Amino acid sequence: MTRASLDKQPHEVATMFDDVAERYDLTNDVLSFGQARLWRKEVAKAVDARPAQKVLDLAAGTATSSQPFAQAGAYVVPCDFSLGMLQVGKQRHPWMPFTAGDGMKLPFKDDVFDAVTISFGLRNIQDTGAALRELYRVTKPGGRVVICEFSHATWGPFRTVYEEYLMRALPPVARAVSSNPDAYVYLAESIRSWPDQPALADLLKEAGWSKVAWRNLTGGIVALHRGFKQS
Repeated sequence: MTRASLDKQPHEVATMFDDVAERYDLTNDVLSFGQARLWRKEVAKAVDARPAQKVLDLAAGTATSSQPFAQAGAYVVPCDFSLGMLQVGKQRHPWMPFTAGDGMKLPFKDDVFDAVTISFGLRNIQDTGAALRELYRVTKPGGRVVICEFSHATWGPFRTVYEEYLMRALPPVARAVSSNPDAYVYLAESIRSWPDQPALADLLKEAGWSKVAWRNLTGGIVALHRGFKQS
């Protein structure tokens, strides 16, 4: 079994997600107490995919996150660098155009997508700035980015309880339901070390995105960031 380190070597992260691919969606539902489904609905609203639009869902894994965009009539490309995730996704959704790709060097031309989105994956890419610039590059002028990522709870006492859950309760729960519980120790550590909401907004602006804003979900445990590429 593989556990990535916080320097996020791409091969370590990819292998780690290969290991957990088969039960990844179930594990997420259990560990988030069902909140993961609510978060996906909020992402779908923020992306606001329309018929005939092209949507890139980066770090899509098994494409659970991609389904709302397809159901809205958009052409959605689920992209991930974990071949294990892509294989499981292709078995479940054989009609979807799964694409293997590195978030720091996307296999797409400039100005292709009306919307780009990444849910709970930006944190696992080695160079956050490079990923945000790549997402910007492949977005059409006037297009939008939506990032859903774990963040920092806004109320101090709640933040303390949440961080205790991450580091103490999450690993035992993961051992019960995940095929690679060590992967979830890494995920807990990566959440604690991730930039807060204003810091991620600054990174988006540095990458070129404009009209950057964010909205907290579940008390700031998760944040939705959105930005636009100037026309």
